[in-house]
Amino acid sequence: MQANSRSVTSIQSAPHPRLQQLVARHLATPFLKPIMEYNEAAFAHFETRWRSAHRPPLILDAGCGVGLSTRHMAIQWPHHFVLGIDQSADRIGRHTVWPGTPPPNMLLLRADLVDFWRLLSRAGIRLERHYLLYPNPWPKPAHLARRWHGHAVFPTVTALGGVIECRSNWPVYVEECAIALRQLNLPDVVSEAYVTDAPTTPFEKKYLQSGHTLWRCRSHASSVLQVVTA
Repeated sequence: MQANSRSVTSIQSAPHPRLQQLVARHLATPFLKPIMEYNEAAFAHFETRWRSAHRPPLILDAGCGVGLSTRHMAIQWPHHFVLGIDQSADRIGRHTVWPGTPPPNMLLLRADLVDFWRLLSRAGIRLERHYLLYPNPWPKPAHLARRWHGHAVFPTVTALGGVIECRSNWPVYVEECAIALRQLNLPDVVSEAYVTDAPTTPFEKKYLQSGHTLWRCRSHASSVLQVVTA
């Protein structure tokens, strides 16, 4: 059966004219929001697990939902530590049935990404790969600052290093993300349609079944390895 997910609708059909001004302002202004205690606790749990695994290369699945994409990444890269973060305790704790034993190199945590990214930065921890898979598009033009590339934390996000990839079914989101990545001096940024017959996340599967075109932007394009399903 075909899914019937709606396409993103917005009066905005091109990158927001204020995007680069907003990114420049965030780059020049320290982001001083206090970090919440529960995010400190989540970070401490991650750090203990990661260090006990002898600090392998780190992949972050930011906004992982139920963690299916995190699982695929952990299977694909068994010598990496794959961390999935989502703000929803319900999604993180959902008992979705997947075949096989969960990979030992993955960890799912409930935390606020805005705080968690800054905690990684504060600890001097760098990423090898960083995925933003189908974030909330916030399609109203007035909501530009709620999109990750328009948020005050985005300079911290990009400073964590590594390959970064964002996917969406709204091309404007991906175009804007690519513009912000280039403005923040990330190398080899490409923006393109994304075609796969092995969807990584439930949203990706739903959008494909609904006939949507998928889009992605990524940096370090020559270094990106495809995430495959198992």
